[in-house]
Amino acid sequence: MTSFDSSPQLSVWRALLALAVVFVMLATTGWTAVRHKGVTSPLDAAVTAWHHGDLNGRALPDPDAPPTRLAHFFASLTGQQRNELATRYPLAVGNMNGAPVELRYRANRIALGQAREVAEKSTHDNRLTTAGQLDAAQHVNRYTSLMNPDRKILAFDPEGSGRVAEVFGDLGTAQRVSVVVPGVDTTVLTFERTARQYTAPVGMARSLYKEEHSAKPGAKTAVIAWADYTAPAGLGVDAATAMRAEEGAIRLNSLVRALPGRSSVALYCHSYGSVVCGVAARKLPPRVSDIAVAGSPGMRAEKASKLGTDARVWAMRDPDDWIQDVPHLEVGGLGHGADPVSRGFGARVLSAAGAHGHTGYFEPGTESLRNFADIGVGSYGDLQCAHGHDTCRDGSSGGTSA
Repeated sequence: MTSFDSSPQLSVWRALLALAVVFVMLATTGWTAVRHKGVTSPLDAAVTAWHHGDLNGRALPDPDAPPTRLAHFFASLTGQQRNELATRYPLAVGNMNGAPVELRYRANRIALGQAREVAEKSTHDNRLTTAGQLDAAQHVNRYTSLMNPDRKILAFDPEGSGRVAEVFGDLGTAQRVSVVVPGVDTTVLTFERTARQYTAPVGMARSLYKEEHSAKPGAKTAVIAWADYTAPAGLGVDAATAMRAEEGAIRLNSLVRALPGRSSVALYCHSYGSVVCGVAARKLPPRVSDIAVAGSPGMRAEKASKLGTDARVWAMRDPDDWIQDVPHLEVGGLGHGADPVSRGFGARVLSAAGAHGHTGYFEPGTESLRNFADIGVGSYGDLQCAHGHDTCRDGSSGGTSA
């Protein structure tokens, strides 16, 4: 494992290599952050309707108000009134931090049904290409799956590639909450997979939830598969910059601050998701006790101590993970900084034995998953350090390793 602290010649070589990679990406993919001005998304329309709405003549609060204020508003309503708002403004309520989670689940089931109707119409729209109709049919199938009454959809937005978050367990009674933050190419269609299921957010979260209960039977935990940000599409320029991460960091912070109760929270950040977590770190509330990254291209910081968080910072990487070949530096906004598994970064480096590549960290039977689960239930003494990093558990009550 190569340390980030290297000779000046090697640093220059890496910088040149990084710039060459960027130029190739620009030439082959172009800028992917194209904005469609003047188009109102379904969620924007729902929020606008909420702004202009009322409940029996009573003005509705600002949907962007602090979660505590929104929670107080919903607590002041009868069950019938809450259900009325979820029915009238499903997308708004389903994505409203501060609304009761059970109400959000109900609202998002309604919103998914509405999105499915739109997608079904598109499957027969002759103005679309065959590929467009097929894409619509895939969305119908995905929305139908997400609408299953047993599923707890905490957030949903059908706009663009789609955003979604799902809960496993009971957020209301959980003493510890784990949030899985995925990386590039995460969309509503890739949110779950049948083949290679543990490479998708749903499979990751389910696997972690099951492993946490194996590590500590009876533990009151919940796991969130959080794909509620617009991830970069492929390994283009978006993936080489922090733009998507900065947008995602705002949303991630909002989620964590709105979680019910006083549960501690651990973040599990895979690939580009670790960039999101790195950018979010400085503004995370104290309830975030742990940030664990796997297959990370960097966290937009040169050292863990510069992330601006008191949370424990953990890192792991499988020896076969191709991400190790990405230059770990930042030049003019391109690249994501130091390698989190390098000694100079100062994270607690954990074993990822058995992960096999870039997407295997949540596979059952791997040491990476067992380590994640031990963090999730607070069993820090059971963690397995990476080879040569036997002090990863030292001072595990807080902070980063030396």
